[in-house]
Amino acid sequence: MIAFCRIFTLHGHLEATLWLRPPIIKEDRKQVQKLDTTRERTVLVVGHRNPDNDSIMSAVAYADLKAQVDPDHDYRAVRLGPLPAESAWLLERYRISPPPVIAHVYGRVEDAMTAEPVAVDEHATILEAGLLMRARGIRALVVTTGPDKAYRGLFSNRMLGDLFISNLDAHESREDLLGQEVKDHLDDSALMLKPDVLLHDAKEDILNSKLRQAVVLDDDGSCVGIITRTDIARTPHRRVILVDHNEQSQAVSGIEEAVVMEVVDHHRIGDIQTASPIQFLAMPLGSTATIVALEFRRHGVEPRKAVAACLLSAVLTDTVLLKSPTATEQDAKVVEWLAGLVGVEWHDFGMEVFASRDAAEPPTPERILDGDAKEYEFGDKRALVVQFETVSLDSVIGLADDLQQAMVERAEQHGYDFIVALLTDVIKEGSQFFACGDVRTVERAFGFDLSGGSVWVPGMLSRKKQVVPTLTEHVS
Repeated sequence: MIAFCRIFTLHGHLEATLWLRPPIIKEDRKQVQKLDTTRERTVLVVGHRNPDNDSIMSAVAYADLKAQVDPDHDYRAVRLGPLPAESAWLLERYRISPPPVIAHVYGRVEDAMTAEPVAVDEHATILEAGLLMRARGIRALVVTTGPDKAYRGLFSNRMLGDLFISNLDAHESREDLLGQEVKDHLDDSALMLKPDVLLHDAKEDILNSKLRQAVVLDDDGSCVGIITRTDIARTPHRRVILVDHNEQSQAVSGIEEAVVMEVVDHHRIGDIQTASPIQFLAMPLGSTATIVALEFRRHGVEPRKAVAACLLSAVLTDTVLLKSPTATEQDAKVVEWLAGLVGVEWHDFGMEVFASRDAAEPPTPERILDGDAKEYEFGDKRALVVQFETVSLDSVIGLADDLQQAMVERAEQHGYDFIVALLTDVIKEGSQFFACGDVRTVERAFGFDLSGGSVWVPGMLSRKKQVVPTLTEHVS
């Protein structure tokens, strides 16, 4: 097929003819649209900061379910911190890739850029470049070099116009110009950015740049996108589903800029706000994994064995083998159902999961405080409530003095009014209760005497039902 390029001047026009291959151009355009759509389809399923087993496994399982019932989106489980020992053990045992860690959900350059921009080799002629820009309706081409297609520069319609204007009086020169290679007429002044640069950090640089756009390069120096003022104006928002939390203090950084698609949780209703109505599954059950399991059943989808094992482990750890006061009859029924799918006796399976936690590495004060820890606001006081569960309290009680010191240091570093830590023995069914900071407030709330540094509390197994509600009611 012959395509014509008409370049008009003040004195007339020059018409050039070139053989093109439109099917390739059409295919490329579809690929660009496909990549853009894929980026917009991504939904991150994420638990809270300092994730526990329920947070990790609920994200893994819910992303798996959503992928089956909603193929129009790309659901990806992610996490906000280190894997708990039992989560790492179970995921490896059932050959499930751990969710990758993300630092934030702020808009990034790669979320707004036009991916896979139209490119030509540096040896392409000006005529070929001009025809391609016209065919694709674009104002600039990325120019690449070598077999790796490394970025060389930009060739724009502005540069094309400048070249012809400078040769208005030389007809032969204009014809010769069409055959010159683009590498001799590059604009190498374009701003260059990495894909993971935050949009709010890049915005001013792009607006102030000469071309009002930037080239996005990967680590190998290849151009993976172009971002313009128009792209920034659209300000894309990343899509997320929150599991096992609904409070901003526990959520991923940048949540205020994200679009929250759903919430699946079993805690108190917090302060997450959304721009429009969403599906908010908040049920008074022993674990978020129980709710996820019920969603599998509601959709008529049987979880595969590995996913069922993930869910079973989460229900059992969050309900402390169904002994916690948070455990319900519904949790017990779900446990029986999941155990049948996995082919295990649920209590033995649960003990094995808890044992894997202690076997992974010796507990330390830092491991305890960096593990299952959640921030809360109680009236005008900011607090951290930590829980560490073990099958043998004797293995950690010797850390009492070091733990107290680490708690004091953590409170000072992060400005907590107080920290409460529970070392829970799942066999003895109770917790060693520690506190630092405004200890008098904690003592008044629970009626404990913490002058000895800590106290054993029989039957205290649940932060959610036995600690947080008491502090919410009595601390102001």
